[in-house]
Order: sequence, then structure tokens, then C-alpha cells
Amino acid sequence: MDALIPRPRAEVAPGAVHIPDWLDLGEQRRLVEACRGWRGYRQTRLPNGGVMSVRTVCLGWHWYPYRYSRVTDDGSPVLPFPSWLGDLGRRAVRDAHGSASYEPDIALVNFYDAAAKMGMHQDKDEASLEPVVSLSLGDACVFRFGNTSDRGRPYTDVDLRSGDLFVFGGESRLAFHGVPKVLPGSADPELGLAGRLNITLRVSGLPSRS
Repeated sequence: MDALIPRPRAEVAPGAVHIPDWLDLGEQRRLVEACRGWRGYRQTRLPNGGVMSVRTVCLGWHWYPYRYSRVTDDGSPVLPFPSWLGDLGRRAVRDAHGSASYEPDIALVNFYDAAAKMGMHQDKDEASLEPVVSLSLGDACVFRFGNTSDRGRPYTDVDLRSGDLFVFGGESRLAFHGVPKVLPGSADPELGLAGRLNITLRVSGLPSRS
């Protein structure tokens, strides 16, 4: 029945736009295959000793809490950021914000199994405040989009499903956000993915060589 009920585009907060079903099934499949080809997924250890429940691989720049580097945990070069992913990011920002001026050079690819979560946080390790582009694949999740002051209320819980686009910039660029829950088994079986993949694109604002 859900497929018969349209999910309209929504501005969740100023500059934060949710576009349901932005990627068709073919585009989703191609992105899943790309994610499977990127090697080096790992659970990030936080400075307090905790370990994130999601598994992450980085493209363009490698993310450490709370900085970026050109080398990964084992000293190997970070995977390159593909130009076609930049094209996809420009299309996303154009469709969400009406601007095609967007040059992402970072992708964080997060894999969520049934038990994985993401605590409320800000994306503030970049030197640029250009928008963040978020693409969802596989199982649906509850995406909690909050305010720019703290991790508490007010926030809005958004149902993100496979193929959905979420872009946040402008006044909402530094909003706290997180994933308190994944909905296991909710993905289209034709996608061939158990779990959730999330691709976030960012503009580092950092020197091209570092």
C-alpha cells in the first residue's frame, strides 16, 4: 500500500530538503555495486574509546574524529573520489536547492546492519559550509534532524527509504542529526541488499594536496 501513497518533497527546516524516491531502482543498484567495490570498511574508534556501530569507508579524504587526512588508519592512501559521484552531487544540489555550483570532494559511505545507530552529531569537520548531500540505499531508517544548538529538541523524525535524497545546507548546515533506528527487512528485495547504505557527500574546503 505504501507505493500507492505519494511521499511529497518536503523542506524539513530552512535549507534542509527531503526528496523521496530520487533515485530509480537501476541507479540504486549501480550505487550498491559501487559501494561493494570500495574496500576498507571499518568501525571508527572515537576519542572516548567508544566504537561506532556503523562501518565506514571514505573517498577523497579519510575521516578521523575530528579531522580529515589523505591516508587511512593503516597508512595507505585514501580511495579516490570519483568524478561521476561529483556529477551526482551537483544534480542533487540542483534538484534540492536550485543551484548546480557544487564541487564535493569527500564521500563517507556508512553501512548499517540491523542493530547499527548513529548518535546526534554535527558535520563540522569540513572547512567549507557547502551543503551535505545524503543518499539512502537498502533498509529504511528513522533520520532525526534537529536544531543547530544542541542534541535535544526540537527535532523532526524523517522516514528515509531506499532511493531518497536529503540535502542540508544554509541555515541548517550545522544542524545536529542522527539515525536512532534502522528498519530491518524493509528494502526492496530486487535491490539485493540486507542492511542500509548511506552515502554522504561534502565539500572539504581543504587544500587539494595535504
